[in-house]
Amino acid sequence: MKKVVVGLSGGVDSSVAAYLLKEQGYDVIGLFMKNWHDDSVTISEECPWLEDSNDALIVAEKLGIPFQTVDLSVEYKERIVDYMFNEYERGRTPNPDVLCNREIKFDVFMKIALQLGADYVATGHYCRKGTIQNEDETYQLLSGKDPNKDQSYFLCQLSQEQLSKTLFPVGELLKPEVRKIAAENNLITADKKDSQGLCFIGKVHLPEFLQQKLKPKKGIIVEVPSNAIQFSAVVPDFQNEREKLTFRAEKPVYNESDGKVVGEHQGAHYFTIGQRKGLNVGGTKEPLFVIDTDVDKNIIYTGQGKAHPGLLRNTLFIKEDELHWVRPDLALKVDETIEVMARIRYRQPLQPATLYKVENGLFVDFKDKQSAITEGQFAAWYLDDELVGSGVIS
Repeated sequence: MKKVVVGLSGGVDSSVAAYLLKEQGYDVIGLFMKNWHDDSVTISEECPWLEDSNDALIVAEKLGIPFQTVDLSVEYKERIVDYMFNEYERGRTPNPDVLCNREIKFDVFMKIALQLGADYVATGHYCRKGTIQNEDETYQLLSGKDPNKDQSYFLCQLSQEQLSKTLFPVGELLKPEVRKIAAENNLITADKKDSQGLCFIGKVHLPEFLQQKLKPKKGIIVEVPSNAIQFSAVVPDFQNEREKLTFRAEKPVYNESDGKVVGEHQGAHYFTIGQRKGLNVGGTKEPLFVIDTDVDKNIIYTGQGKAHPGLLRNTLFIKEDELHWVRPDLALKVDETIEVMARIRYRQPLQPATLYKVENGLFVDFKDKQSAITEGQFAAWYLDDELVGSGVIS
C-alpha cells in the first residue's frame, strides 16, 4: 500500500484531499505545518494557526488517520519572511505564497514526509498533475478543473522532482463539490471560510508587519500627468529589433520635476505599483494609483486613473537566474520564440504573449498592455492548460 502524507491545513480542501486518498486505498498520514511563533515580529493579534491545527486534528480523528504537527518556523523565517523584508527594502513586491510552496511545502515539508516513509505528498491545491510516458516520465502541472479556483499559478516554481512526488486529489473537482463531500462526511471544515492570509500563517496587515523591520521614513508623493510619459508603440521584430524589446520592458524613470508634490508618505518601501489605498491624497478628479517607487530617494510617483500610461506596459523581462521551467524539455534556446498564454498575478485571466529568449534572460511580450507589471512578482506561462514555466519580474 502506497503511503501519502497530506499537508492538513485545517481547511476544507486539504480535509477532502485526505478523505479522497483514504477512499482510494492509500495509507494516509496527516501533517500540520506550524510556520510561525516569532514574538519579535508579530504576524497577527489573532492566532489562526491554533484554530487551524485543532480543526486539522479533528479531521484526522474523524478519518481515522495518524496526525502530527511539524514546526517549520525557523525555515519559514529564513526562506520566506526574511526574503519578504529584503525584497520590500529593495523596492520589489514579493509573492510569499509562491515561495512558500517552492521552499516550504514542496521542499522542507516534502523531505520530512519522505523521511516518514511516504511515497507521495498531497495538498488541497486546485490543480492537476499529468504524466507523459517517455524514457524518464515527464510530469505536467495542469490547471485545476474549477476555473474560479485554479491555483496552478501558486505552484509555478515547482520542479520535475517535486511534481514526481506530489498528488493533487481535489484538482478534478469544483469547489462546491469539495464542500459537498466534506458535508456528507461530517467533516468539521465543510463550511469553513477559505483562508485569505499569508501561506499557512493567517491574516497579516502588511504595512504594520513591514514597519516592524523596515522603519518609517517620511517622503513625498509626486503626481505625474499622463502626457509626461512616452512609450514606444512599435511592435518588435525579433530578428533585428531587440533594442525595442528592451525599451518596451524598461520602466520609465521619473524625476520630481515630472510632476507636482501632492502629499507625504511614511516609506516608499511600503508601497507597490498599482496600489491605490494608503496614499491619503484627495482632491483629484480620478483616484491616484502608484505608478513607481524610488526607495533610494524615498519618493512615490502616482498617476490619476487606471488608464494612466505609467501603469500600462506590454513587455517584461526575467533575468536568467530567476527563470524557471517546470518543463525543462520545453525551455527555449537563445533566439527562440514561442506563443503562450501568460499571467502576472493570481486570478488574472490568461493573456496572449510571445516569449523571446536572449542570452541573459527572457522577454515576455504581451499582445495587449498589462496593468501594474510589478518587480518581484511572478510571471507564469501556459501551453493550453499546462503551466510550463515562470520567473521573477525584473
